[in-house]
Amino acid sequence: MRSDRLARTPAAGSPLLDGYVPPPGTHDEMRADGGGVRPHYRALIEALGALSAEERERRLGSAAQYLREAGVFYRAGGEGGERQWPLAVPPLILSPEEWRGLERDLKARAGFLEALLADLYGARRLIREGVLPGRLVGANPEFLRPLANQASGGRPLLGFLAIDLRRDAAGRWWAVADRTQAPSGAGFALENRVATARALPDLAKAHRLRRLAGFFTRFRETLDALGGRPEGGGRPGLLTPGPSNETYFEHSYLARYLGLQLLEGGDLAVHGDEARVRTVEGLRPVSVLWRRLDADWTDPLELKSRSRLGTPGLVRAVRAGNLHLVNALGSGLAETPAFAAFEEAMAVALLGEPLALASPETLWLGEPAARERAREAGWRTVEGFPGRAEAAVEAAAGERWSELAARRAPAASTTPVLEGGRLVPRAVTLRVFLARGPGGWEVMPGGFARAAPGAGSDVEAIAAGGRSLDVWIAAEGEERPVTLLGPPADGFQRRLPGSLPSRAADNLFWLGRSVERLEAAVRLWRAALAADAPSGKLAETRAALLVRSGVAQAGEDAALGLRQLARGAYDIASRIRDRFSPDGWRVLHEIVEVLDEAVAGPGGRDDDVLADRLLTRLAGFSGLVGENMVRLSGWRFLQCGRRLERGLLAAEIGAAFLAVEDEGVLDALLDYADSRMTYRRRFSVELSAPSVLDLVALDPLNPRSVAYQVEALRELLAQMPGNRPGESLDPPSRRAARLKVRLETALPGEVNAAWLGRVARDLADISDLLTERFFAAEPEGATERWDAE
Repeated sequence: MRSDRLARTPAAGSPLLDGYVPPPGTHDEMRADGGGVRPHYRALIEALGALSAEERERRLGSAAQYLREAGVFYRAGGEGGERQWPLAVPPLILSPEEWRGLERDLKARAGFLEALLADLYGARRLIREGVLPGRLVGANPEFLRPLANQASGGRPLLGFLAIDLRRDAAGRWWAVADRTQAPSGAGFALENRVATARALPDLAKAHRLRRLAGFFTRFRETLDALGGRPEGGGRPGLLTPGPSNETYFEHSYLARYLGLQLLEGGDLAVHGDEARVRTVEGLRPVSVLWRRLDADWTDPLELKSRSRLGTPGLVRAVRAGNLHLVNALGSGLAETPAFAAFEEAMAVALLGEPLALASPETLWLGEPAARERAREAGWRTVEGFPGRAEAAVEAAAGERWSELAARRAPAASTTPVLEGGRLVPRAVTLRVFLARGPGGWEVMPGGFARAAPGAGSDVEAIAAGGRSLDVWIAAEGEERPVTLLGPPADGFQRRLPGSLPSRAADNLFWLGRSVERLEAAVRLWRAALAADAPSGKLAETRAALLVRSGVAQAGEDAALGLRQLARGAYDIASRIRDRFSPDGWRVLHEIVEVLDEAVAGPGGRDDDVLADRLLTRLAGFSGLVGENMVRLSGWRFLQCGRRLERGLLAAEIGAAFLAVEDEGVLDALLDYADSRMTYRRRFSVELSAPSVLDLVALDPLNPRSVAYQVEALRELLAQMPGNRPGESLDPPSRRAARLKVRLETALPGEVNAAWLGRVARDLADISDLLTERFFAAEPEGATERWDAE
């Protein structure tokens, strides 16, 4: 399908366009003023119209399936749950000619914002000369006094920014918002491109789209260059608020895509004026962070004292010049809405000319004349400072006029969105991204468009029901494939990745333990369902073990407790998406979905089938983790958690069963250890206590025995960071070695409830020692007192 041939085909008669009527007085991205389809949209509309309704639904389904399988999600406000990413089609298309001019104007605006911050955190000439009222800076919550002169060193304060654009009725672009604090959306734009290309592969190829990878390649080069200190600054990192953040998926996705360390505030420690990453191998240097955490939360010592997301002393490291943040702390100052009232004068003062891409008409209500003018029709009062809820505007009192502004923003243009088998016009905002490259500002060739959820709505926020669109820009020449892989080099060398952050290791360890706890609970529940005698001491013991594991509390549906355990494992896996097998994460998500369905419709449920479904998926998780994860430190910590928890639970549950004087105890031990078939092959149909106890506790070849878990744990600990053959064992390894000897030298006759209880306590001690060794220990000197300078 050739796009040039389709462009000559009239599209106005397509059934997709039946009833497509943009609101009067607005610009439509697809419809020309005369009612026809704009040339750069014709190929797309013709191709979509040529597809059957079933084929269009199938293609949209393939895009949605990709987003689900890739785990693309977002959170809205304070919601605890995750929402699937709402992608719509067709993409927003801009002609190459228009994009060329817009790209030029975007770079000029980025240069203005950079110069503005350099002045306000430096000489403050705009205030001294009366161009900008000093109150808009001095009273601004985004002006950080501990870094009031940070621009004097000459380093740019901006490295990555986003600008929200809208068109007016005449088709002119306006910059309705500058995003300089911690702009989001670039990672979602990448996923939009992949998903849309899956839905419309032939069209994407025919349009010869501008590629996005080159933009990120040059940005990564900039981050590497910023960290090029002679003494070594370590690998750049991406600083995230953590999994509770609305856009955490994007943080983990971009960290993987760009090869950055994904770091939370707790992963960092400041020594003197140097920032370090807490890793399982000790403290490691870091000198560059792409900041996705709002500035005032980054340092509880000098900024917001109640922050639990930041790192004490971080501002000190920044001020000393040893840590470079992209964007700089305090860069959110450029987002101040009231600044737009003085934008033209500031641009002339800083650049010598006004901006071609300007903000909508704005008034600062700190001036009486502006307040009088704002009473005219068309003006809307807004907060003048960034980060404040617009609901507070209604309570504006006289003393707050200097903190308020009034805007006369254009109505959003509309773009076609496929709904119910036809195209409908929806208000749209385009977010574009700019990054500093080696040669100056680079613009992502495309962006992230947001369409309103319904007719007559001007709200396009994703959290408010808006949908996301890919943005297509056709290449004017031949587009060469771009990859984030480095150039081919002579003498290839395989290199290992950097040290694993302690937080990530801790989460991997507890993920392994949580999955084993879930599996143990499912096995106990299935055994209880299949028990011939639902009463008696053994049944009571099994019920007590289930209650202890959080399942089947008094009169409660067991699926509720199992779902709680599954969600716990899933939540931990969500914290380490950048290091964990995506397929394994997807299996955990399926387990949660299966249990959600079971809880939602318990009537007529077959619990035996439910238990088998859960165990099958847990086996799939084990297989995926075993086959898909590279054998590095992260895999070892995950396996340590699994082996330790499986051994501990086997010992505890075995001790509980052996304490019961019941003829079904040996059967119960074999069933829990999933070793009945193994027993029959190796021994006989008749059960004997020595052979059963040897198989489930002492046999080093049975992957369900206690001895097998201890030996596997000992081997994993021997490969942990800091442990080398021939050197003294660390405390966890020493305790594991002693336990291995006890299991190797024990006789089946020694295995009783007390003996297994002691083994369980030893494994619990190993867990504590492991935690102290790699996760919980505070590196000496990591927390220092800060003296005011």
